[in-house]
Amino acid sequence: MRQTIGFMQSLLKLAGLDWSVPDYSTLSRRQQTLQVKIPYQKSAGALHLLVDSTGIKMLGEGEWKTKKHGAEYRRQWRKVHLGIDAETLQIRAIEVTDNRQSDAQMLPSLLTQIPADEPIGCVSGDGAFDTKACHEAIAARGAIGCIPSRKNARPWKGSVLGVLARNEILRTTKRLGRAIWKRWSGYHRRSLVETKMYCFKRLGERVMARRFDGQVAELQVRAAILNRFSMLGRPCTVPVA
Repeated sequence: MRQTIGFMQSLLKLAGLDWSVPDYSTLSRRQQTLQVKIPYQKSAGALHLLVDSTGIKMLGEGEWKTKKHGAEYRRQWRKVHLGIDAETLQIRAIEVTDNRQSDAQMLPSLLTQIPADEPIGCVSGDGAFDTKACHEAIAARGAIGCIPSRKNARPWKGSVLGVLARNEILRTTKRLGRAIWKRWSGYHRRSLVETKMYCFKRLGERVMARRFDGQVAELQVRAAILNRFSMLGRPCTVPVA
C-alpha cells in the first residue's frame, strides 16, 4: 500500500499538482457513497438491448484450497446483470445482486435504467427470461422480446401484450423449429453480451471491496471504463465529397 501511495504522489508531482494522496481507509469510506455515472453513446436507431449475467468472486481462496483442504471454506459471489447495446456494444444497464437473484427478476430493473424517451426496439435474452414478468416489462416499453421459449413450453392464458408476444414466439418456434427460429429472429446476436462478460472479467475475477455498496460502486466503475474503451476504439467516419 505504501508503494502505491508513493507511486501516486510521484505521478501528481510530475503533473505539477500540489494534491495530497488519500490513504486506503479514506478511499474505502468514500467508495460507499460514490455515485458512478456510466458514459455511453446512443445507437442510431431504436435500442437493441442484449441481457445476461455473470458471477464475480467476493470471498474465498479459490479452487486450490478446495483441492488441498476440502470444500469447507467461505465462498460467496456477486451476480452482475448487464444490458448492452447491440450496435455500440456499450453497457447501458447494470445491476449487482447476490447469487440468489435470478436473471428474470432483474430484467425490469435493467429496463428502467434506459431513459423513458429512448425507444427500445428489441430485448434479447436466453430462456431464463421466458417469464410473464419479463415479457410484460418488455411489452410495456413497446419493444419486441427475442427470447426462446423453454422446452416443453405451453401457451400462456391471457390477452395482455406480453402473453400474446410470447405465445407467438412459441407458435413460430414449433412451426419453424428452434434452430431456424434463432437464425430468423437474429437471436444469435445475444452472444455479443457473453463477449462483453469476458471483457468485464478481464478487469478482475473478484471484487476487492468488503461492503455491498462499495462492491456495487467498484463494478459500476468497471462498466464505465469498458464504455470509455469502446468509445475510444470506435472509428469516427464522415463522408467526404
